[in-house]
Amino acid sequence: MIINQHQINFAEQIFKLLSNEKRIRILYLLENHSFNVSELSEQLELPQPSVSHQLALLRQYQLVQAHRDGKQIFYTLDDPHIIEVLNDMLAHVQHTMNHRDHWNHQI
Repeated sequence: MIINQHQINFAEQIFKLLSNEKRIRILYLLENHSFNVSELSEQLELPQPSVSHQLALLRQYQLVQAHRDGKQIFYTLDDPHIIEVLNDMLAHVQHTMNHRDHWNHQI
């Protein structure tokens, strides 16, 4: 597979986006349900402005989408494939934690 520079740059931005606990938690909450900002804020125990900011970043990279229902805006995953990426990363983390000699390697 040949990867061009634009793809690498875009992947880098998505990985930076996924390096935030709040955004990971939001994505997992949206895996099977749609929520409005108030509901997400309550679930995450975070202020609504913080959740709104995180959702805006996730929307920018098409990881979540918003749809209006009356006066409320609900958020869902735009690309459920991102959960597979997160699950793969968590599987790698589990593997690494179980094989502690990996932790001795410097990046």
